[in-house]
Amino acid sequence: MIRNLNTTNPSSIGDYDICIVGTGPAGMTLARELAIPNVRICVLESGEAKPTKHGDALRRVESDGIQIKEYSRERVFGGASTTWAGLSSPLDPIDFEQRPWMRMSGWPVSRDEILNYYSRASENYRFPSLAHFTNDGFGALRPAGALRPEWSEIDEKIFLACEKPQNFAKEHRNIFDSANVDLILDATAIRIESERPADRARSVVVKSSGGTQGRIQANIYILAAGGIENARLLLISKDACPEGLGNGHDQVGRYFMNHPKNYRGILTLKNAVAELPYYFGCIDGGFAGYGGLRFRESAQRSRQLLNSYVRFEPMFPWTGSRGVESLVTIAKHSKFILASFRARSRGKVINLRDYSETGDDSDLQNERKGAGDWLKLGWNVAVDSPRVARYVYFRMAERAKPKIMNVRLRNFMEMEPDPDNRITLTNAVDAFGIPVPRARHRCSELDKKSIVELHKTLRDEFPRAGVGSFVTDIETADPWPLDQDASHHMGTTRMGADPRESVVNNHCRVHGVKNVYISGASVFPTSGCANPTFTIVALAIRLADHIKSNVLKSNISKTNAAGAGDASL
Repeated sequence: MIRNLNTTNPSSIGDYDICIVGTGPAGMTLARELAIPNVRICVLESGEAKPTKHGDALRRVESDGIQIKEYSRERVFGGASTTWAGLSSPLDPIDFEQRPWMRMSGWPVSRDEILNYYSRASENYRFPSLAHFTNDGFGALRPAGALRPEWSEIDEKIFLACEKPQNFAKEHRNIFDSANVDLILDATAIRIESERPADRARSVVVKSSGGTQGRIQANIYILAAGGIENARLLLISKDACPEGLGNGHDQVGRYFMNHPKNYRGILTLKNAVAELPYYFGCIDGGFAGYGGLRFRESAQRSRQLLNSYVRFEPMFPWTGSRGVESLVTIAKHSKFILASFRARSRGKVINLRDYSETGDDSDLQNERKGAGDWLKLGWNVAVDSPRVARYVYFRMAERAKPKIMNVRLRNFMEMEPDPDNRITLTNAVDAFGIPVPRARHRCSELDKKSIVELHKTLRDEFPRAGVGSFVTDIETADPWPLDQDASHHMGTTRMGADPRESVVNNHCRVHGVKNVYISGASVFPTSGCANPTFTIVALAIRLADHIKSNVLKSNISKTNAAGAGDASL
């Protein structure tokens, strides 16, 4: 059942077996995986079915260093999946390893274990199969085109997005048709109440935009509200622990990571090329994708560097056109245009003709839009009509192929887990009187060195492989140029065995708290360079399996043995 707290009598809300906070990819995956008979589930969403001014205001965050984008913190049913462009890739083997040159590295779970959950994420949540990320999958397009470079220290990594990105709210809404699974909209979790000593949560206090307040009681609580909000909710829950729930060792909010990104570096090709679908990006088999470049893992180990990567973006005559980007944005939101394009291109490899067509959407594409904003997009198209017309011609005319001579590099950094990069609470408050979070994250010297060394190596590799010449000033650029938020907020409630260095254990349960779990990228010990959603969903499936196989069964057994009462988890 779907309810709205603002129009619900709080006393009519019963008790639950499981309460999930958040309806993004993590929360909705958990709800679907845990929706089994005789288990009562409540899912809380701070926003409503569509964006509201109240929900948008709750996205506020103060930034220290890299500026956080508001649309990366959506308060709406579906969470960030409502603006996500769908780009994904699995983490690499080295991401899970202990790396002596990197602070706080190593995962308490193996990549081999996670591979099974990646497969289930592919089967049930429309991610590409693991085979799609190999040379036999999307990599089969590599020989197409004039360039087939052989690298010395460089490896290639494939990134893919569903042609129609997943919206977890729309695609899994039917789970709330079950009598035992409730969704409560406009229900912002303002704190978790705990028993003393603070080893067990007893309720989540929720409040609506209209002021209705209630308490959700459950045996199990799972926070799936994003990398910033998961930490914030623990920090503001101080009734039994003045430092915040699960924060006895001052670890909550620390090790905040992102994938700082931006353009830097120009590659001039040895010979002009018309098409290079694997490297420049294309749509094939229902997925948009490209092959990026990173250091081989052996080179990362020997040179003690992080797992950053770059991608090619060909420079067309219309590259950088606000009009072209506006037209692509309009087309992406037009069911008629998309349906016509897909019908016309079915079964073909479609080369991308502008960066805005890819799964790395820009601010213009993701920002909230009213009627006036859509009119402005139309105006942008009209003002830049010559370049727009040229783009449309090369996009629609199948035999027309623009010659590419220059390629700019789009850079994505791995950040090491730095305890000084963290989420804290400010003196400012939101509409509920709750402290606004501050996100502090800056690139470390190792972060910067890793991408600088990649550029220096590419400067040698490109001419050696017959690709062309590469010019970059990233080594001397001041200020540091890779300063854009990738909307990948990770690490603030990291997994680990030691409560003095982590917030949750290897099954994502908060250390010292028997019935609170956390799901999402906030549990990542390290970030790698892959977009995190594929791994978020894989870990959510794994957590659901653990709860079903261990916690729920144990709870039922203890309840039956006691005859009644609330069993300990």
